[in-house]
Amino acid sequence: MRAQTFDCYSVEDLRAIARRRLPKGLFEFMDRGNDDEIAVRDNRLAFEQIKLKPKVLVDISRRTQAITLLGEEQKMPIAIGPTGSAGLAWYEGEIALARAASAAGVPCTLATGSMTAMEKVVEQAGGRLWFQLYMWPERELSWQLVERARNAGYEALLFTVDTPVAPGREYNLRNGFTIPFKFTRRNVLDVLAHPRWIATVLARYVLTTGMPRYENFPAHMQTRITARPMGRSMATNETLTWDDLKRLRDLWPRKLIVKGIQHPRDAERAADCGADGVVVSNHGGRVLDSTTPPIYVLPHVVDAVGHRITVMVDSGFRRGSDVVKALALGAKCVLIGRATLYGTATGGEQGAARAIGLYRDEIDRVMASLGVTCVADLNRSHVAMPAVSPISFAE
Repeated sequence: MRAQTFDCYSVEDLRAIARRRLPKGLFEFMDRGNDDEIAVRDNRLAFEQIKLKPKVLVDISRRTQAITLLGEEQKMPIAIGPTGSAGLAWYEGEIALARAASAAGVPCTLATGSMTAMEKVVEQAGGRLWFQLYMWPERELSWQLVERARNAGYEALLFTVDTPVAPGREYNLRNGFTIPFKFTRRNVLDVLAHPRWIATVLARYVLTTGMPRYENFPAHMQTRITARPMGRSMATNETLTWDDLKRLRDLWPRKLIVKGIQHPRDAERAADCGADGVVVSNHGGRVLDSTTPPIYVLPHVVDAVGHRITVMVDSGFRRGSDVVKALALGAKCVLIGRATLYGTATGGEQGAARAIGLYRDEIDRVMASLGVTCVADLNRSHVAMPAVSPISFAE
């Protein structure tokens, strides 16, 4: 099948189409941050402040982006991060996104709060699949979810640890966009202004499985949940400790990744608990505002645990050059979230493929301009950090 461009030549182009096609409440849920959105802004500013240092007159005719991640070969140095609203951006968008990732030869992570059952994604998409876990207060229910993911064949478990309480996100309250969907004057007018989304997404759910809901929740929780603003309808757990990670290590026989690390000492503790990898992340600026951009934290985490476990990173990556900067600073892979959501909203599988393709092309061009032929050759000599260190972890 010939790849579609949708007349989109950057992630920002895909974002513009997604903004037009989706109800405001849904778009803002997937696009915005928390509180004053300082972290969202700073995540992007950090990439602007890190400069590239090209080397010239190098034969770069045989370039490759292939890497080995967690013992598996893959075609690009990215993975698709967990995005719970994929199934609202497109009908069964999780399947569309996973298919695009499979075709590109990269892993795709299914969110705990997805609208499509994990088993169905495996059956209809295939490829390398990871499952994200938010730990519920009822731990036994979480262990059952882990068992489902293992039985379904998920390759890795991505344990998200940076959301002990629900973030504020006042715009979700103003927009009144809830899961399960609850009709209010505000959101009805919002949805009616987007008839295409009604016909191709909401109506398809209503005619098949009913109003969209969290399909990986236990059946009694699906029916028990009352409509709450998106982002506040997920059960959080204020009692999580490192013992929970140790318990997960005992239960999960495959690769275990801890997502939401923002301090090298926490990365060390994750490694001590048996994690195979960590994701340096501030949740894309969507949880705790005013946090340090993960790209600045990354080299500190690499120095602390990069010799022991796999270090990955996410939050704010919009260009291939952003990915290359992270690889040069020691990341083994970059997780992409919002960008492929925009693509999914634009055109389902083909739209997600377009987003991935944009990263592929941009990474290739940047590597060529730097005089690099493979990801393994990238190192800190290829980047210039700000003259004044933006962060210190001195005790």
